Amino acid sequence: MTDKRLVVWQLSDGKRGHERQCEGLITALDELVALECHRIRVTTTRMRAAIDAVRSVFPAGAALPAPALIVAAGSACQWPLLAARRAYGGRSIYLMRPLLPRAWFDVCVIPAHDQPAPHRHVIVSAGPLNPMRSSEPKDATLGMILVGGPSAHYGWDTAAVVSQIERIIGEDRSIRWQVTDSRRTPAAFAAAARASPVIQTCFKPVNECGPEWLQVTLARASQAWVSADSIAMIFEALSAGARVGLIEVPVQRDDRISRVASDLVARGWVGRLGAPAASAPELKEAQRCAQLLVARWPDLDRVGNTR
Repeated sequence: MTDKRLVVWQLSDGKRGHERQCEGLITALDELVALECHRIRVTTTRMRAAIDAVRSVFPAGAALPAPALIVAAGSACQWPLLAARRAYGGRSIYLMRPLLPRAWFDVCVIPAHDQPAPHRHVIVSAGPLNPMRSSEPKDATLGMILVGGPSAHYGWDTAAVVSQIERIIGEDRSIRWQVTDSRRTPAAFAAAARASPVIQTCFKPVNECGPEWLQVTLARASQAWVSADSIAMIFEALSAGARVGLIEVPVQRDDRISRVASDLVARGWVGRLGAPAASAPELKEAQRCAQLLVARWPDLDRVGNTR
């Protein structure tokens, strides 16, 4: 046994969704191998980062211990990830479908909906990774309603979303509902929620929530309803072990992203109004991917495991 910890650099573009993916994998790895984590904010332009990668320089890492692993998500982090890898060594892990050749990274963890071709550098995950865990025992009287917002793939209809939420709450008054929005949610939704006699008492806007409120509350909830546009939140709810239902929003275009929700319904993983999911598979994708990485690179355990 050794007290030495495995040094991990997490590159961040500042986007919460990308940071949640990195946090999910790093948290799961830390359960297997003792880690020393350093978060590095990516601020260089892509052109500058590409030049740095070619020159094998990464100034942001100069004062840090050399990494064993470098983890990143988000297109802005691809060139910096390569630059850091070439400058300081370690293994590079990219948590999305890359725009650059996947063979340039040691491992890419790519969600199944991106339909990655088989490749020795690719691990396929059921969905975006996240740090959610189920809380046991579940609170049978607690339910979450999570509202996203419009995107390139989905439109928005505030009145229809509010109507569905009112129906969900009205159909089961035994549940203590917690309704929250996200940074993508149009302001009109918050105004409509506060004006609704059904929703107003259980509405907690995201800008009034503490940093850990959603994760702690969702972990305890026995069921969660999520707007269909929010793929990350759908998979967080599944990872939390909740029974998940979808709030319908208009589809902007038919593509691999907009088909995720209907595919999950077809698999029986999530339900819709009037047709709830029969069961709620508790996904543990971050843990599974972490185990695959440790199995792929056995020296990680030898370097950093103090357990």
